[in-house]
Amino acid sequence: MKYSKSIETVIRTDVLVIGGGSAGFGSAVASARNGAKTLLIEKGELMGGMATAGLVGPFMTCYDDEPKEQIVKGIFDELCLRTEARGGAIHPSKVNGMTTYSSYYVKSHCHVTPFLSEILAVVMEEMVLEAGAKILYNVQVCDVLTNEGTITGVVVAMKEGLAVIEAKTYIDCTGDADVAYYAGAACVKGDEKDGVMQPTSLFFEVGGIDREKFVGALEEKKAQGELGIPGENCWSWYIEEARKNGDWTLERNEVGNYEQPIEGRWKINTTRMAHIDATNTEDITKAIIDGRKQVLQVLNFLRKYVPGCEKIQLIQIATTLGVRETRHIVGQYKLTAQDIMERKHFDDAICTFAYAIDIHNSEGGGATFHQVNGYYTIPFRCLVPADIENLLVAGRCISGTSEAAASYRVIPCCIATGQAAGTAAALALKTGTKPGDVDKAQLRETLLSQGAVIKE
Repeated sequence: MKYSKSIETVIRTDVLVIGGGSAGFGSAVASARNGAKTLLIEKGELMGGMATAGLVGPFMTCYDDEPKEQIVKGIFDELCLRTEARGGAIHPSKVNGMTTYSSYYVKSHCHVTPFLSEILAVVMEEMVLEAGAKILYNVQVCDVLTNEGTITGVVVAMKEGLAVIEAKTYIDCTGDADVAYYAGAACVKGDEKDGVMQPTSLFFEVGGIDREKFVGALEEKKAQGELGIPGENCWSWYIEEARKNGDWTLERNEVGNYEQPIEGRWKINTTRMAHIDATNTEDITKAIIDGRKQVLQVLNFLRKYVPGCEKIQLIQIATTLGVRETRHIVGQYKLTAQDIMERKHFDDAICTFAYAIDIHNSEGGGATFHQVNGYYTIPFRCLVPADIENLLVAGRCISGTSEAAASYRVIPCCIATGQAAGTAAALALKTGTKPGDVDKAQLRETLLSQGAVIKE
């Protein structure tokens, strides 16, 4: 069927950031602070994406793997400090591993950042607006207009109808590389061998736990050295019993439970919906419905088996699916797990990170967990599509292998790549260059002067 329509509404800006999640937040703040007229569009009605609508938390570690040094700062650290000042977070410097805030994990879970999603959304919004950027909610990308490898406009659906947004530089922060894909950029879905993607999850929040009983039982296991191993952690011993009794059918062997800054309120990460393509509407719908059913099963399990959960209450279920992996762009450079493990040097490195290569298994529960060697860096070329001139990409869909993405997909790194993309977009406009051709030394110097950490 052919459909033709004249679009009367045209919105113009210098930098268009598509997606208001963690990467979009970092991009918009950085772009506006560096002098570019910036518009951020978001299909939902709040900032934060996975961290807010998805209830994903805490922020995973922003420290090196020792863990001794905080290696993600800049806009991310400002967000942590400002949210803490509003009573909505605990700064990562104050949080150790093997505690209620880290679900009694230690590997890559020292110095996580507990936060309240609803407070975080407000602080993110404030920071974007204070920087001078404009936000438009309820804006859904429908298509991307291109001419010989250059984006000329993005077609969006708004409450008023269809519109076209024209910009000089576009930053794809959709998580799924939607804009890059619609523009015709080369992308790889999942791993390059057979397209397998990591399973999805649906976070939820609970209250009404008898904290003394709940934590007491975990502290007893901790003292016996039976906690801290990913895949075999909190309440796995009860899950074995529940599975035998038919009370647990999930492909997960643990209950990730993360206490929030409000005592007695917890984020739960244990649902698992495998073999889901989160770029497919039917798959997303199936996963959301299945995830809600799993939430109720987990609640029944907690009430029946876990000390202190006899009167547990469901506070809320995430309103968006927790997606770990979909598309990866084909960029000017593809980061690999080998690069990460060997700490390969990049002259155009724009951020530093150290979260483990954390591959959630689609079959049999658990995860494959590989610690990194201290820290690694990400080159700017991973943010630059190989075949679209005025587009940058930030967040989990940058150019890298599936294994590498299993590390850099988490929120602190997404904000860091977002800050780099937004800064590069603004610098390119000032110097009259294409965003991918921005002077890398100047970019790095600007990022460092604005609080980013780029280790050699």
